Amino acid sequence: MGLAHRSYRFITVLLAVGLLVCGGLAWDIWRFAGYSAPGPAGAALVLGAAVLGDVPSPVLIERLRHAQQLYEAGVVSRIVVTGGRSPEDELSEAVASRNWLVEQGVPAGDIVLEDQSRTTLENLQFARIVLEQAGIRDVLIVSDPLHMRRAMLIAGRMGVAAGSSPTRTSRYQTWDTTLPFLAREVWFMGQYLLVGL
Repeated sequence: MGLAHRSYRFITVLLAVGLLVCGGLAWDIWRFAGYSAPGPAGAALVLGAAVLGDVPSPVLIERLRHAQQLYEAGVVSRIVVTGGRSPEDELSEAVASRNWLVEQGVPAGDIVLEDQSRTTLENLQFARIVLEQAGIRDVLIVSDPLHMRRAMLIAGRMGVAAGSSPTRTSRYQTWDTTLPFLAREVWFMGQYLLVGL
């Protein structure tokens, strides 16, 4: 009975600690989501999101739209698009993103591609190489607000000079979409802090 009681207490304490850690991560992610660096920077670095066949998904379009606005305002002089191709898609996220930006009037010569990555970690890992090759020293990372905390943490650990520039027209606006996104980011943030993946 004593052993069972101690095991129950241990499990209860473990669950309480886990909830506190998750709550702390969620608060940190939520708090950081509202921060936007003023710039300027050498480029806007757009983190990839889904492609629907050969066109960017609505989520990715809003990220690209924000990067376009930074470019047109003169805050950045180039746009770096990231993301590889899923087996079900016709184009990589980066190529679909470039095509969309060109259709909006952004010169193709001012768009830099990283088209091999499949995750946020790879987005930044592979983009670092592309940035060095293109001579871009600093970037404003563009993604959805709740994605920014993890993206900035990864960028900092990789030595990428970056500021946060979340899109203000994120598709994640309602509680039905925001809470699952936040829970996902808590999970991935914890995973990255624990094992670096």
